[in-house]
Amino acid sequence: MPGGLHLTKIAFGSASAETLRAWLEAQADGPFAEARLTTRYVPKRLAELEGGSLYWIHHHVVVGRSPLLGFEQRPDGKWWIRLAPTLVAVHPYPRRAHQGWRYLNAADAPPDLAEGEGGDALPGHLVSELAKLGLV
Repeated sequence: MPGGLHLTKIAFGSASAETLRAWLEAQADGPFAEARLTTRYVPKRLAELEGGSLYWIHHHVVVGRSPLLGFEQRPDGKWWIRLAPTLVAVHPYPRRAHQGWRYLNAADAPPDLAEGEGGDALPGHLVSELAKLGLV
């Protein structure tokens, strides 16, 4: 697992992990050959994110990660989060929804799935109910 510090973000607007993967891969043919997300502020712990990844949350479950390529300020003062246009599957891990991005320590990050390894996760609504009961 790369890096010492990572980010998490909700895969907002993505119907599934596969549609997220398709969007990321489509960015490789775009004008930047990388996926770019907009954020208002650059992370204060920027130096610690070098070599890290952005972990995607879909329906209260971490489903994959995209390696961080860096951050770039836009002309309007906002920032781009620059990502490799790929989704590396990880062991499904329950994670609460949040706005924007959050830090994730390497020790808490789910490991990557091995080639051909299954990673079927519980449906998001079920994970949410189990979390309310303190079971996940």
